[in-house]
Amino acid sequence: MYPLKFEPVLKQTLWGGDKIIPFKRLDSGLTNVGESWEVSAIEGSESIVANGIFKGFTLPEMVRKFKEELVGESNYSRFGNKFPLLVKFIDAKLDLSIQVHPNDELAKKRHRDCGKNEMWYVINADKGAKLISGFSRQIALKEYKERVHNGTFPDVLQMCDIEPGDAFYVPAGRVHSIGAGAFVAEIQQTSDVTYRIYDYGRKDKDGKPRELHTSLAAEAINFADVQDDFRITYEKMTNEPSEIIACPYFTTSLYDMDESISCDYSELDSFVIFMCVGGKCHMADNEKNTFTLEAGETVLLPATTQSLDIIPERNVKLLETYV
Repeated sequence: MYPLKFEPVLKQTLWGGDKIIPFKRLDSGLTNVGESWEVSAIEGSESIVANGIFKGFTLPEMVRKFKEELVGESNYSRFGNKFPLLVKFIDAKLDLSIQVHPNDELAKKRHRDCGKNEMWYVINADKGAKLISGFSRQIALKEYKERVHNGTFPDVLQMCDIEPGDAFYVPAGRVHSIGAGAFVAEIQQTSDVTYRIYDYGRKDKDGKPRELHTSLAAEAINFADVQDDFRITYEKMTNEPSEIIACPYFTTSLYDMDESISCDYSELDSFVIFMCVGGKCHMADNEKNTFTLEAGETVLLPATTQSLDIIPERNVKLLETYV
């Protein structure tokens, strides 16, 4: 096995902007690109291998073919042929809808799917850009229904000013939204189940109001989810990994580097995903596979990878994720 790069799955959206195409240096005339799905096993949006002898294979095909070699023994035992993570770049020119995701139990009951716990890492932010995460005060179901009905639901949500390097964990049940001007990397469980609660009265391309899922959302929401600041506090270090979060669904660290480092994965029973969020580097694994990774690119290291050398060109910022 060798490190896999994939063709991006680009999503044009009502709220999408113009940052993803140049960030990824793509030769594309697409406009309003809101998302680039970098590593995806979602049905209908499967990542396709872009390099090496397995070019043209989908990610689900690779998992079925290589099993534990690709994802790790414990992950294959836990998830089978379903690749457990979906990673994206998201560019919000306009506010996204206010939404919530179900947990594993509710998603299994309703959709025969897993829940959706996710995190955001802010790559860039226009002046005044915000994220919505959780409630500013506790509310009850009755007030929720009233506010959704009269259009004042955003008034009880926690608005967070953001800047590059900020990170947020968004567990299932937390009401949230990405605001206009935010450019983020998103790492999440492999699920596309979203309950849209509030959408600013917008209409779809056919002129119809976008579908809301306020009743479905009500059972999924954690109404006691109140904090002063939902940002993740993590120690930002140079030339060594800065762990942002370790949860049951993924562990993610930031590498901010201007010197070469070596990563030892000999004791890790998992694939590793690197998303480059700035700069450029060269990588070489223990099997003498060499490649470059630069801003906007993502690579999936198979679980058989024992070690990786990362050599930056001046400076590079990487997000490392595994399960």
